[in-house]
Amino acid sequence: QVQLVESGGGLVQAGGSLRLSCAASTSGRTFSSYSMGWFRQAPGKEREFVVAIGWNGVSTPYADSVKGRFTISRDNAKNTVYLRMNSLKPEDTAVYYCAAPAKFLGLRVPIVASEYDYWGQGTQVTVSS
Repeated sequence: QVQLVESGGGLVQAGGSLRLSCAASTSGRTFSSYSMGWFRQAPGKEREFVVAIGWNGVSTPYADSVKGRFTISRDNAKNTVYLRMNSLKPEDTAVYYCAAPAKFLGLRVPIVASEYDYWGQGTQVTVSS
């Protein structure tokens, strides 16, 4: 079982930065063995993959819409994964979710929402123009 709690969202002007955190509580397996993903969902749109990071700290490719602006990282000692967001744009406005798959997938890190079993409640990010 994994419980995830996101934080760090808020209202920011275009061009600004935010750092999202996702704190995990796990039972049965250590946090360091989980891949972790970030997704976002804007009003009226489907949930969108942003980026994920493997248990070994290697990230997947970023979504084209955030490439070069967002950075994922993890601190296994703190059971936390981060999403640093720079040069924010109004189109980044969304609820941001972190997620973890239930299964250990080795070096494969999922990039589709259907492969993630545990989700946080989300944190709202609003970027004003």
